[in-house]
Amino acid sequence: MSKLDGKVAIVTGASKGIGAAIAKALGAQGASVVVNYASSKEGADAVAGVINQTGGKAIVVQGDVSKQADAKGIVAAAIGAFGKLDILVNNSGVYEWGALEDITEASFHKQFDINVLGPLLTTQAALGHFTDGGSVINIGSAVSTALPPQSSVYTATKAAVDAITGVLAKELGARNIRVNSINPGIVETEGSRSAGFIGSPQEAAFVSQTPLGRTGQPDDIADIAVFLASDASRWLTGEKLIASGGLR
Repeated sequence: MSKLDGKVAIVTGASKGIGAAIAKALGAQGASVVVNYASSKEGADAVAGVINQTGGKAIVVQGDVSKQADAKGIVAAAIGAFGKLDILVNNSGVYEWGALEDITEASFHKQFDINVLGPLLTTQAALGHFTDGGSVINIGSAVSTALPPQSSVYTATKAAVDAITGVLAKELGARNIRVNSINPGIVETEGSRSAGFIGSPQEAAFVSQTPLGRTGQPDDIADIAVFLASDASRWLTGEKLIASGGLR
C-alpha cells in the first residue's frame, strides 16, 4: 500500500520545477492529483501524463491563484473530479531580484499577489472541503532566513509565507488541518537554469558553503512534501523545514 492511497491533492504552479516534481511524487504514492498551471498548459499536460501513464490519476486545471475566482475554480475542479480534498500544496510563486533603487510598484504587487495572496486564497477556497482533516504545504524559501542582498521584495514575500504558516497552523488546528512550510535553498530548476544561475560562479560559491556539497534537485523537495502530506507527519504543524543541504 502506498503512503497516499485514496488521498486527493492539489499542487499549484505544477507545470515545471519543484511543483512538477511534487505533483509526480504525490501521484506515485497513490494520490489523485490536480495539476494547476497559470500559463504553461503544455508543461502541466506533461506532468499529468506522467502520473496517468504510471497508474495514477491526474487532471490539469488552469488558474491564477492570485484571483479569488480562479482559486475557487481550482478547488471546485478537484471536488468535481475526485469528490474530496486532503492535501493542498501552495507552490505557485515568482521571483524578481533587484537592488532597492530598481524596485517598482508593478514588481512588488506581482510578487506579493502570487506569493502571498495566492496561498491565502487557495487555502481559503479549500477550507470547507477538508472533511477529515488535511495537510496544507506551503513552499517558502530559505531566503527568509538567509536574507540575500537584492532580494528585499522576494524575501519579504517568503517571510510572509513563514508567518502565514504559523498563524494558520494555530487557526486551523482545531479542525485537524495541519499547515507546514518547506523552505528550499538553491534548487536546479528550469527557472534557475534560464536565469543563468546554474553553472555560474554564484552557484559555486553557494555550493562551497553547503555542508552536503551540491545544489538541490526538485526531487529533494518532493520527497519532503510526500512526508508532510502523509500520516507519517501527523504530529507536525506550524513547522518550517529548511531544505537547503545545510546552507544557512
